Amino acid sequence: METIFNRNKEEHPEPIKAEVQGQLPTWLEGVLLRNGPGMHTIGDTKYNHWFDGLALLHSFTFKNGEVYYRSKYLRSDTYNCNIEANRIVVSEFGTMAYPDPCKNIFAKAFSYLSHTIPEFTDNCLINIMKTGDDYYATSETNFIRKINPLTLETLEKVDYSKYVAVNLATSHPHYDSAGNILNMGTSIVDKGRTKYVLFKIPSSVPEKEKKKSSFKHLEVVCSIPSRSLLQPSYYHSFGITENYIVFIEQPFKLDIVKLATAYIRGVNWASCLSFHKEDKTWFHFVDRKTKKEVSTKFYTDAMVLYHHINAYEEDGHIVFDIVAYRDNSLYDMFYLKKLTKDFEENNKLTSIPTCKRFVVPLQYDKDAEVGSNLVKLPTSATAVKEKDGSIYCQPEVLCEGIELPRVNYDYNGKKYKYVYATEVQWSPVPTKIAKLNVQTKEILHWGEDHCWPSEPIFVPSPDAREEDEGVVLTCIVTSEPSKAPFLLILDAKTFRELGRATVDVEMHLDLHGMFIPQNNLEAETD
Repeated sequence: METIFNRNKEEHPEPIKAEVQGQLPTWLEGVLLRNGPGMHTIGDTKYNHWFDGLALLHSFTFKNGEVYYRSKYLRSDTYNCNIEANRIVVSEFGTMAYPDPCKNIFAKAFSYLSHTIPEFTDNCLINIMKTGDDYYATSETNFIRKINPLTLETLEKVDYSKYVAVNLATSHPHYDSAGNILNMGTSIVDKGRTKYVLFKIPSSVPEKEKKKSSFKHLEVVCSIPSRSLLQPSYYHSFGITENYIVFIEQPFKLDIVKLATAYIRGVNWASCLSFHKEDKTWFHFVDRKTKKEVSTKFYTDAMVLYHHINAYEEDGHIVFDIVAYRDNSLYDMFYLKKLTKDFEENNKLTSIPTCKRFVVPLQYDKDAEVGSNLVKLPTSATAVKEKDGSIYCQPEVLCEGIELPRVNYDYNGKKYKYVYATEVQWSPVPTKIAKLNVQTKEILHWGEDHCWPSEPIFVPSPDAREEDEGVVLTCIVTSEPSKAPFLLILDAKTFRELGRATVDVEMHLDLHGMFIPQNNLEAETD
């Protein structure tokens, strides 16, 4: 049965003028660029999982009070191979493809235990990353694809593993004040070790090397050894403060032996992920200046998280906010066989996403008694000293039922007040968007019948003096066939609607993206 999830979406490579209602701020000029799965059926074959679909980029361009929409499939090697064969021939995380006539393109593979893991896909469907003046579509494999943010054309393919020994990398990098990228990737059984690698991509290259890519100047900041050689932790994002990197090693693990034998066993790679609810979740803090990990062992109970919200330092503590689950039911909810017409009634999460604040004392009295709480900030979060010197952390719950969190990025790594997020209750599909004040726990909402919003993106106004001065942009897909999809523009402070830009196309549900201000686009076109 076709639903909003599995119906293939048409691309619209030429700009379509949107119908604008309301009043858009005159300063709002630039492109909202977003990414997500748009095609789930190729010929007679279907992907098993919603996150496997072929990447469909789409954008809203704001120019002189007008808004234009366009969308275009990422022309990855995966896309080209599948379309040419008229069936799925390249494996994705939730769908194993057999046999693979495109082996010549995907010839490089890494071997382990005499088993070969087929090379990962370059179907970069999760997010958009900025490197200097360039933009890339990204996923969680070692491949990213350069794109033109205006025309959505697909340009060259970049393989991280040519510059750093990683097999997987996150789709949620951080940017420092100079525009350099910090990202993390997993290096699987490289020289007998499995580790999590933090690396930096410079925002610019020296003048005399202008023809070289910034990836050639990529540097490894440090690496954190995995607690298990053959079962590294899965992670989707990480945190950053002014002086530290925050990495959470969760007991949601990828089994490397299963991964290496999945193809032969006829199962997908997703089946190699498992949640070990009896294990601990370990917190790692790396000093950005010394590149050394803090030696104290900090941990909490088993949990699964995808998204860090923000982190900052206060009076010798690291405070970090995340969205966490008690189990890994979220991924399973998005198998397409479950996303049928009445999925909202039939599909319930067994764990609701919870916004948790952990407070970790980096500077504490080393002679403190065993069993004492070392947190000195006003919070219900605790950090209790154990007999062996490790510290057991328990969070303060800020709220429940939010996902896809975003902040004003000018406050990334700093003490902040506001989170913009989608609201999800027991169903995995968002029905509202929310603005959470993490200091007072007050929440503002926006919602409308039959409307499914995407990740809300905050855009600061040019002369903003306060953290929430600006607008929030979110793409709204409707479950009511007679109602056209639209881009919603909210005043970030009041959360009232300023306007909407409606387009008469079938828009796809997307995952992540970014707003590119007009002056950044001018640098790109120069």
